[in-house]
Amino acid sequence: MLIAIGLILILAIIFGPQYWVSHVLKKYSTQQDHFPGTGGEFAEHLIEKYELHGVKVEKTNDGDHYDPTDKVVRLTTDKFDGKSLTAITVAAHEVGHAIQHRNGYLPFELRQRIVSIAIGAEKIGALAMIAIPVMALISRSPRLGLIMFIVAISSMLIGTLVHFVTLPVEWDASFKRALPALKDGQYISDREMKHAHKILTAAALTYVSGSLASLLNLGRWIAILRR
Repeated sequence: MLIAIGLILILAIIFGPQYWVSHVLKKYSTQQDHFPGTGGEFAEHLIEKYELHGVKVEKTNDGDHYDPTDKVVRLTTDKFDGKSLTAITVAAHEVGHAIQHRNGYLPFELRQRIVSIAIGAEKIGALAMIAIPVMALISRSPRLGLIMFIVAISSMLIGTLVHFVTLPVEWDASFKRALPALKDGQYISDREMKHAHKILTAAALTYVSGSLASLLNLGRWIAILRR
């Protein structure tokens, strides 16, 4: 009984934020003709206003994000062409990342460095996971097995670290960058600002479930490899 309750709590902690984020974004996705422009047009307006030279806005099928390598704010079709409160607010959030990039915001820069390391570490860690039982059988050396174990877990730790460094970056993009931009942008009313605050919270918490799932996965592998 206790195990079942524990599993339910773990699932609620991991998937609860994800469900809430999806619910909030969908709730405010109704088209509003009174907005002076679409999410894509608002992003372009903010890019010009904040003098983010060289930053472009594009449609994407890979989720809303800012690409610091190409200096592109990418919005899905419903955000790029949409006149919903979600489209306008998410556009402001992604431009917030472009502002972080331009200003050299330290957590943003740190995250980018860790991500580049994590990509390589993830590949090495995957190979180490596969190699642990093989190397243990061939060498019969506990020390070699321990080294491979440390390599595998270290790669997963780096991936988990990326998730947790991302959280303050997302929070800053929502409330230190996007919220002032929305207040000054003259796109939404004071009444709509309350709802935009919920959307910005959802945008900032997008990575919470990923962070929790990453921690759970790390704990699961440690438990398996210790057997």
